[in-house]
Amino acid sequence: MSRQPIPTAVFLSGGGRTLSNLIAQTDLPIDIRLVISSSAKVRGVQIAKQAGIETIVVPKTKDLTDQSYCDAMFDPCVAAGIELVVMAGFLKHVMIPQSFENKVINIHPSLLPAFGGDGMYGSRVHQAAIDRGVQVSGCTVHYVDNQYDNGPIVLQKTCEVKPSDTADSLAARVFELECKALPEAIRMIADGELRSNAR
Repeated sequence: MSRQPIPTAVFLSGGGRTLSNLIAQTDLPIDIRLVISSSAKVRGVQIAKQAGIETIVVPKTKDLTDQSYCDAMFDPCVAAGIELVVMAGFLKHVMIPQSFENKVINIHPSLLPAFGGDGMYGSRVHQAAIDRGVQVSGCTVHYVDNQYDNGPIVLQKTCEVKPSDTADSLAARVFELECKALPEAIRMIADGELRSNAR
């Protein structure tokens, strides 16, 4: 049975590796209509533009209230008919409007609730896992609510933490998992397997 692609927006703050992975998944049931970046200088913006995707830059400035920032991020999504927002290396905190509840997902490079929260991103996450001495790490796709790295978990994938691992080597292994986990989660959402469970 053919599926109508889900109108999708991607929020990002960095190099756009996750966006590239989504674009490369040609059979993924999404239509990426919009990319919103927190910075104009990151490579993710160039990747989006090269792919012909409408791209908006919305910096989180000190003079913006939480509501104003929320509106600046989500009003363009409403205008574009977006039904799913994917946070792909998006490092800012934005309030989720009620109309987008259970329509925003994030990928985090740890097995939440471990090694999540404010300030836990990138190599910090992997170094914290190594410092704690955990033997298993991985990634988590979860619905986004108004707390850092919170919300119902969609799926997790795991990998071994090796005694020889550095933050960089562990990050590389976890990112390989992320490239599988996020498309898998999106397909589950497109198939209607998760929406009711997240309420």
